[in-house]
Amino acid sequence: MRLAFFSLLIIALHGTSASADPKLDALLAAYPDQLASYTDSELVWKDGARMPLGSASARRPFVEMLDHGNIREQFAIPYPLASAPFRQPGQDEDPGRIRNEAFFLKMYGDCRRGEVAQKLRPVAWLPRHGGGTVRATTVNGVADQLEKVSRELDALPEGLIRYLVPMSGLYNCRTIAGTNRLSVHAFGAAIDINAGFGNYWRWAPPKPDGTYLWRNRIPREIVEVFERHGFIWGGRWYHFDSLHFEYRPELIALAKQGWPRE
Repeated sequence: MRLAFFSLLIIALHGTSASADPKLDALLAAYPDQLASYTDSELVWKDGARMPLGSASARRPFVEMLDHGNIREQFAIPYPLASAPFRQPGQDEDPGRIRNEAFFLKMYGDCRRGEVAQKLRPVAWLPRHGGGTVRATTVNGVADQLEKVSRELDALPEGLIRYLVPMSGLYNCRTIAGTNRLSVHAFGAAIDINAGFGNYWRWAPPKPDGTYLWRNRIPREIVEVFERHGFIWGGRWYHFDSLHFEYRPELIALAKQGWPRE
């Protein structure tokens, strides 16, 4: 009787218990300074805030998820293994491109209110090759991870440096082209390498049937360095953006676990 009473008390204080979910477990492990736990319906933050997880049981049209994705739908399209071959993704296969904006605003702050700029710190970009300095957020250790990326890239063979220097930008308080959604650059957690070697779906003419032919010129060695430190690559998207990398360690972790396609 006492056990039942205390179980009810815990539920009243913290919400209903949750069934184990490897995707949400990966999310908590990726952002331990900010996320505390989850119930079947909510994500619980360390400061006590709660955020609805939404449902992923009935797959919504891609455009709906892209514009108004919930937290569970961020995992709707699995990111490929780091060793996966470069290939033409299936139509609308954009792993990581579905983002719940409320989640990112809570995590990194709103650049339009000056909340992101105060958390940025300088990171030397390929200093051996005169790459200059970028500013990345310190939230979740993004700047620290980018520093590790920079060191490894700086040691690559000289023939690969042209893809990285000059780089094309990191922090930028802006929306994604053609949308009202904030870019991950607006959170100080994404970087674009040399645009001169980048391929971007909006720069490419569609085929007669309206679909896009995947294009990429970025070598695998560069992609693997970024992925090793928690950054996903826009070159793995059907709506390809091969110069773009953003910090999403939860997706990398699930890929390494071999989490299956839904």
